[in-house]
Amino acid sequence: MKRIFAVLAVAGLIAGCGGAGGGSGNRLSIATGGTTGVYYVYGGGLAKQLSANIADTQATASVTSASVENIKLLATGKADIGFSQADTAADAVNGTGSFTEKQPIKALARIYDNYAHVVVAPGVQAGKVADLKGKTVSLGPPNSGTQVVARRMLEAAGLDPDTDISKQQLSINESVQAVKDGTVDAFFWVGGLPTAGVVDLATSKPDIKIIDTADVLAEMQREYGEQYVGLDIGLDVYKLEGSVETVGIANVLLVPDTMDEQLAYDITRTLFEKKQELVAVHPEADKLDPALAQQVRPVALHPGAARYFKEKG
Repeated sequence: MKRIFAVLAVAGLIAGCGGAGGGSGNRLSIATGGTTGVYYVYGGGLAKQLSANIADTQATASVTSASVENIKLLATGKADIGFSQADTAADAVNGTGSFTEKQPIKALARIYDNYAHVVVAPGVQAGKVADLKGKTVSLGPPNSGTQVVARRMLEAAGLDPDTDISKQQLSINESVQAVKDGTVDAFFWVGGLPTAGVVDLATSKPDIKIIDTADVLAEMQREYGEQYVGLDIGLDVYKLEGSVETVGIANVLLVPDTMDEQLAYDITRTLFEKKQELVAVHPEADKLDPALAQQVRPVALHPGAARYFKEKG
């Protein structure tokens, strides 16, 4: 499966690259995430709307490892639009964390919030993050925002991600399959509600647990600031009972800082004018709000996006 996804990603990038100056029109590659995550679904819907509503434009959503990889693709000209968690984007513009230097990106909008899921396999005794010590745990794939958050959550719980667990680095698709196969005890996933892969797992394994992670939030905020917030997951979205409090992180839509101003304006305009069409693709698009969308610091708004929001008043 990993090889198939890699082929899809490469095919998407080849089909989509070119940016504002590519050939007879705009060929836009949208870097998203795994196929059962929200980024990919949302990105596919956005690609359809951009292709239909911006003249001479063909947009394509590509499969990636998500936030970290997406930013690197933007910075190297291999993608034109990318989804990212705000914490990873902050690292990128500051040249910290997963990035050795400041990345040349700007934001179009804050779009919705991600929820940290810590999913525990049936029969595994774990009720909080610290209970994962000694267990086999997937932290998400390399170059993903999920892995950034997972490591920080484990550290906030007093665990070393490299020595206190048996670490796996699996995509959401692979993590779900590993729980089904009984090869991992738990996995981290950071995404919107609902995430299709978790829906699938909860349907086939209704005795999984999604644990409360509120106890690590204060330490994460102390270490990394207010980019992390407390959010509630009503587990009915996964046909499970109850609710849990967890760590939340905003999502932003990013572009290279060299993107043409008019193109950035047109993408932002389409994003908001076609909100209802995007909601039909995934309910997280209902969170689109022009006032909230401008809250992207420390990433700067692209001038084209800033012009759109100014006109909207």
